[in-house]
Amino acid sequence: MLQSPSLPSVETRQSWVVATVVLGVMAVAFGAPWITVVALKNIAAEVNGERSIPAFAGALVWVGAGLGGIVMGRVAERVGVRWTVIGGAVMIAAGLLLSTLGPSLPLYTGHGFFIGLIGIGGINAPSYVYVSRWFDRRRGSALALISSGSFLAGAIWPSIFERAIAYSGWRHTMLFYAAIELVLIVPAASVVLGPPPDAPHHATVTSAARTQNSVLGWPANLVFTLQMCAIFTCCVPMSMPQAHLVAFCSDLGISPVHGAAMLSVLLGSAFLSRQVWGALSDRIGGLYTMLVGSACQTLSLSAFMFTQDELGLFTVSALFGFGFSGLVPANVLASRELFPVGEAYWRIPTLLLCSGTGMAAGGWIGGILYDHFGYYAPAFATGVAVSAVNFMIIIALALRRSQTGQTAPA
Repeated sequence: MLQSPSLPSVETRQSWVVATVVLGVMAVAFGAPWITVVALKNIAAEVNGERSIPAFAGALVWVGAGLGGIVMGRVAERVGVRWTVIGGAVMIAAGLLLSTLGPSLPLYTGHGFFIGLIGIGGINAPSYVYVSRWFDRRRGSALALISSGSFLAGAIWPSIFERAIAYSGWRHTMLFYAAIELVLIVPAASVVLGPPPDAPHHATVTSAARTQNSVLGWPANLVFTLQMCAIFTCCVPMSMPQAHLVAFCSDLGISPVHGAAMLSVLLGSAFLSRQVWGALSDRIGGLYTMLVGSACQTLSLSAFMFTQDELGLFTVSALFGFGFSGLVPANVLASRELFPVGEAYWRIPTLLLCSGTGMAAGGWIGGILYDHFGYYAPAFATGVAVSAVNFMIIIALALRRSQTGQTAPA
């Protein structure tokens, strides 16, 4: 998907203001599920120590957010992203309130339906489509920036949550955070998230990229199916260390405070490096960025199986954050490169549904494998195998792109 140099750019200073505010909204919205991650052992203690139960609640957030994104993407097309974001913040607060009633059913409903389906679902996917319409020259960097909101949440909130949970318990922490969601997100969305600029020339697609029913010389639906498989298989291994790192550290005798700090290092590294991946994708395109990122994720994830000392785990966590952080925005960018903007409102949420399902599956499978084996090495080994499959899928797409001679976005 290329923009003609003769056409004016839609990018202005306001574009970056919007992207920055959306980043902040994402960082607050995605903070809510981290309470359950940090309190995983505390919640599990109320259900005979079964970690798969709170892990499944976290999984439901990702699945719900993905499904909700498809529905709310269509709603945002009609009423505007401002209202889906405001509604999402209110629903996240309601989900946290319901979850304080405890495992299992209130926790599952609060996380899956309120926090995921109609909460983050109304914020995440609509924001990707919305921000992509404010940019045409540095779209990869902008998508990388807003998609870093979940990592920024993970870098900021776990250490705060760990102290809050130790002081007042996980239930009161959820109640406090529900108020934070409303105070921060609702005013920001009301003031900043207005209609995007009208830019019909964004639908221009090169003949090499797409003919009537063909993308990269293959049926369009085949290419999109491979994209869906790629983003799912990148997110399964991506979520395993994120969902279980604090508990993993505790099993090794590392204090929960240091485990939460390690998670913050992992996600802080992901946040900072995602900007590097965004700049790279602006130069070489989404598919080739996915290829490099997949290789980095596979190698860094394998290091978790062989590292058990605290300093080593801090190092591996930082490397893992760098490795996986570019994969999701690069996949979204590749979709915008290959398909017209008129299809973005359903293609991008569908990709994010696959991403959320992969994140959910990875976290849940990690909990199941731990409950079965009693340690995390089998979960990490499974993640490495799935990441290798992801690498092979992306190789197939990247090779096809090189054979068709499609150029990177301008």
